Amino acid sequence: MEQDDPTISRRHFFASAGAIAAATATAGTAEAAALAQSGKRFAGKVAWITGGARGQGRSHAQRLAAEGADIILSDSLTSLPTIDYPMARQSDLDETAAMVRAAGGRVLALKSDVRDPAAAAEVARKGMETFGKIDLLVANAGVYGTASMTSMDDALFDDIIRTNLYGVFHSIRAVLPGMVERRSGRIVAIASLAARTGQMNSAAYCASKWGVIGMVKATALDVARSGVTVNCVCPTAVNTPLLNNPVAWKRALPGDTEPTQAKFEAKMRANPFAPQAVPWVEPSDVSDSVLFLLSDEARHITGSAIDVAAGSMAGNVA
Repeated sequence: MEQDDPTISRRHFFASAGAIAAATATAGTAEAAALAQSGKRFAGKVAWITGGARGQGRSHAQRLAAEGADIILSDSLTSLPTIDYPMARQSDLDETAAMVRAAGGRVLALKSDVRDPAAAAEVARKGMETFGKIDLLVANAGVYGTASMTSMDDALFDDIIRTNLYGVFHSIRAVLPGMVERRSGRIVAIASLAARTGQMNSAAYCASKWGVIGMVKATALDVARSGVTVNCVCPTAVNTPLLNNPVAWKRALPGDTEPTQAKFEAKMRANPFAPQAVPWVEPSDVSDSVLFLLSDEARHITGSAIDVAAGSMAGNVA
């Protein structure tokens, strides 16, 4: 029996491979063409940011829009009696939506509470209806409250856990089936330095954020072969209304009858707790890591937690 010529076989192989590559390039999607034409990392992508009315959510939305994405914003815009600082308002959400448009993105802005699974599912449904898909999720919505374990009541614990942990669960569950079906998607949850360390009078907050890391890692394994990545970012203190608010000013300046933002910021800068000697990081610092994890450059990073902590984790257990 005549043997195949190995040289001919290799030639046929490379010719076939070239034909396949050419066909694949020709069949590129409009999304890929738009990305190549615009030079923007997220051209043609649709991103949903929870807690998007202000703070970190606003920064993530602006940055994604500037890099080509269309944006779905959701925020509860609801005050909680257990949370002692002012929550975002409709005017905040409207302002962020205007910023997204100014950055070049289309935007769908919705009042929605991630504590409610039906509400989260409805945002995903409306987002799909408006834009046809959801490629990226930033599960950012969160609240902060303090109390010692002996004085913490059920309502405070419940509001923190349902927002910070259940809210991430509800949001991820709402978008994940579509991402898995398309075999493409990026999910980033916002955890915290408190997801890796204990903090006094913050048992509920720490529990919620530690839970986020566990959820991210387990979900990443669930969808590891689907083209979807799931990660989280763990910031130290961030200069947002969650940290920098009248209640925080008063707490940080005991005995001062007229605590102000200027006095609070001066104290924070005079007594930095991070090794890099900064009082906090800015929302844009967190956005840098969020956008990296949402990008194709991070396609082989999944189930990971990235610290944006100004060196605060350098002394932690490896």
